[in-house]
Amino acid sequence: MKVLAIIPARGGSKGVPDKNIKMLGNKPLIVHAIDCAKQASLVSEIVVTTDSDEIIDVVKKHAVQVVKRPANLAQDSSNVVDAVVHILESLPQKFDVVVLLQPTSPLRTGKDLDQVIQMLFAADDLDGVISVVPFDDCHPARMYNLLEDNYLQSYVSEGETLRRQDLKPVYYRNGCFYAVKIDAFVKQKSFMVKNKKAYVMDVNWLVNIDSPRDFKIAEVIYEEWKNANSYN
Repeated sequence: MKVLAIIPARGGSKGVPDKNIKMLGNKPLIVHAIDCAKQASLVSEIVVTTDSDEIIDVVKKHAVQVVKRPANLAQDSSNVVDAVVHILESLPQKFDVVVLLQPTSPLRTGKDLDQVIQMLFAADDLDGVISVVPFDDCHPARMYNLLEDNYLQSYVSEGETLRRQDLKPVYYRNGCFYAVKIDAFVKQKSFMVKNKKAYVMDVNWLVNIDSPRDFKIAEVIYEEWKNANSYN
């Protein structure tokens, strides 16, 4: 099966200006995604989709194919699904699986990616594999809706008074991997396909960069993660 790894990288980030080419450790954020894809033995092709000439200049140094994204697919309101459809229609070759590697979730390895792809290959009736981490402190049982005059209403009907260790585990999408079979993606126009499984990752390395605060956290965690994963 042929696997296409797509790295989406708009140039117009407002939360963290020039986020996708901001340095994390010794390399730009987008290069972490490129390196992950290159380290995976089961990836057939790597493509970056971007509207930014600055990002293109960075990516070209790493021998990765770039598809210039039209302006109408690079707005704040644009859906990444449309950008992926644009790539699939632009490439002459056909693929069986598409994997989305968001630069904003950089703490992952090629080994992780290969395991995600292997999970997808192993089951004929499976359409997708999504990476998640277990959550306890941010459990829905600790969340509320605010009613009039700030009265609290539990978000879930039970578990409000349980100890953290007694709560049933819940899982949070960490943004590292969205792997979907092409047929299901085209039919459902989504990476969140109906028939999907979880690839569970270590919550200690959870990083999803959308704000300056997120980037500061990533800088701290990255060094420890790099040492733990022998990643250069």
